[in-house]
Amino acid sequence: MAPRLQLEKAAWRWAETVRPEEVSQEHIETAYRIWLEPCIRGVCRRNCKGNPNCLVGIGEHIWLGEIDENSFHNIDDPNCERRKKNSFVGLTNLGATCYVNTFLQVWFLNLELRQALYLCPSTCSDYMLGDGIQEEKDYEPQTICEHLQYLFALLQNSNRRYIDPSGFVKALGLDTGQQQDAQEFSKLFMSLLEDTLSKQKNPDVRNIVQQQFCGEYAYVTVCNQCGRESKLLSKFYELELNIQGHKQLTDCISEFLKEEKLEGDNRYFCENCQSKQNATRKIRLLSLPCTLNLQLMRFVFDRQTGHKKKLNTYIGFSEILDMEPYVEHKGGSYVYELSAVLIHRGVSAYSGHYIAHVKDPQSGEWYKFNDEDIEKMEGKKLQLGIEEDLALDEVQTMVSELEKRNGSKCVRDIYSRCPVGRNIAVEICFRGICIISTDNRLLTPFV
Repeated sequence: MAPRLQLEKAAWRWAETVRPEEVSQEHIETAYRIWLEPCIRGVCRRNCKGNPNCLVGIGEHIWLGEIDENSFHNIDDPNCERRKKNSFVGLTNLGATCYVNTFLQVWFLNLELRQALYLCPSTCSDYMLGDGIQEEKDYEPQTICEHLQYLFALLQNSNRRYIDPSGFVKALGLDTGQQQDAQEFSKLFMSLLEDTLSKQKNPDVRNIVQQQFCGEYAYVTVCNQCGRESKLLSKFYELELNIQGHKQLTDCISEFLKEEKLEGDNRYFCENCQSKQNATRKIRLLSLPCTLNLQLMRFVFDRQTGHKKKLNTYIGFSEILDMEPYVEHKGGSYVYELSAVLIHRGVSAYSGHYIAHVKDPQSGEWYKFNDEDIEKMEGKKLQLGIEEDLALDEVQTMVSELEKRNGSKCVRDIYSRCPVGRNIAVEICFRGICIISTDNRLLTPFV
């Protein structure tokens, strides 16, 4: 059957079972194919009768000139730059900024963080006129918070398939041609963001980084001679876990909290005994954040070569992580769910490519974020954190609801206490609406 006839038959199939009095607006739109995607140049070479949204071959030759019919399909189709329905927006790789893009997508899908950033007031007082009308000038973010607002607003509602994060990268002073250490970037940026938000008056904005990512543990040292216990409290935004000699994530956590003996030259000076004594030291987890970052130390220093190297050890991680056995104070809510996996492809600690497997917190669907390209991971739950080419080296894992057991050559696992499918309405501020409206109008000529 010809494609046109196939489309017509599919469009009217509902008429076989729906009675006339039951015909709805949706049936009419289906019959007349109102919401069909535009045809792709190369697949359809002429305005086809089966699709009212086909704009191929309707007069391009006037401005393109006479061209070979066989090469017509090689012309770039502007509609390829448009965002597809029910899909996420990608980020342009500016050279070696894939590590920035993956973290931006992960932070964007933290709904509480996104909403808090939207509440940040603007420093651009001249952007709005007296009556609240947008002034006709290009908006230029001034602070880190405004850059995130700008990017998150576009990631949420832009009609583009991908957007350009160059303003954000430039504001941070990053070299787009050199890949940075992803863990170091995450640490430094979170510290910068926390410091920036600390000046906000709204407590929901001011404390969002601590509420979402900050936990507390104590270094506890016990003197073997007198039994005196000393504590040194410390905040953390991620737990750095050694993976050498381990196969499971839980083993890595157990080693992190394992008791260490201080003996010989490493003896502890006890203030009670006023002398060096044998002692034991360990870490006690006092409180855990809503989003738990577990950094797997896959990049280690090689003393023989004097350089960093990558460990390709396979680490298994469960989709549900119960942290109650590891915390000092029992009885709280310490069950976490996997929500994302950050993966580094490549064999070197100094180069490679980052992608992210992230779970949409509202729909529970998994997506692969690879710069401009985003793929829905339908039927791929068992492959979370595992790439087809097996060239992975780093994985950041964030937790949300999963049912199978996974494994990976990952470097970072992030777990979240927030349940998947939660109904959080993330409302964009008026300035963000203006930005989106302006950006989408620029894309209108391509419709």
